[in-house]
Amino acid sequence: MPLLDRVVLPLASEEDATETAEALRPHLGDVERVVAVHVIEKAGGGIDKAPLAQREEDAETILRLVEEALRDEVAVETDVRYGTDVVDALFEAAADHDATAVLFTAREGNRFVQLLAGDTARRLVTEATVPVVALPQD
Repeated sequence: MPLLDRVVLPLASEEDATETAEALRPHLGDVERVVAVHVIEKAGGGIDKAPLAQREEDAETILRLVEEALRDEVAVETDVRYGTDVVDALFEAAADHDATAVLFTAREGNRFVQLLAGDTARRLVTEATVPVVALPQD
């Protein structure tokens, strides 16, 4: 089974969705199915960042961008996840969808921003349960 047969695309924002779809496009010949995933992070007892309904609406918009960008070239599914740990939720989605890999585009940010954000990209690589591929950006 090819590495990029069934891939999970973690998407954090509208900009991320657009950039990730464009970065994936040159590699679609190897991809059978794309599962676009957005994780709505829960505060775990604390105050959430925004009302749940607003974040669900944002998730739909983010996922629709990838679906519209890629659906003519590859099968696209969307999945909204909820969790207190984004990385755990992404790997749960990968397992649930029998993904062969997780593909992502690294987002810019200095080390301080990465430290505050928990450095999700680093955790994706160091805690991987399936192969993780960083897509090149222009």
